[in-house]
Amino acid sequence: MEIAAKIALEIKVIEVLTTCFDPEIPTNIYDLGLVYGINIDDEANVHTIMTLTSPSCPVAGTLPPEVEEKIRNIPGVSSSNVEVTWDPAWSKDMMSETAKFETGMM
Repeated sequence: MEIAAKIALEIKVIEVLTTCFDPEIPTNIYDLGLVYGINIDDEANVHTIMTLTSPSCPVAGTLPPEVEEKIRNIPGVSSSNVEVTWDPAWSKDMMSETAKFETGMM
């Protein structure tokens, strides 16, 4: 897969991630800073590394599979895998400026 194609696919992945929301904070998971990495290999397999706002997050069992499925449904994606990590722990400092503004945390 060419670099330009990987970049285009990553943009599509980010667009999809902005449709996934944490129920505790009314902002998408990408702007919340919950996505730590998006890795796309030459066969268009997408590996996403993310976290949750806390280990006791009420959607800990449903949000990662939702993210995985939404990415898998992007045309051109061969497979999707989501890895949840707790290192580093999420903090409000990881939020985008837009997310901080939207939630009044600025």
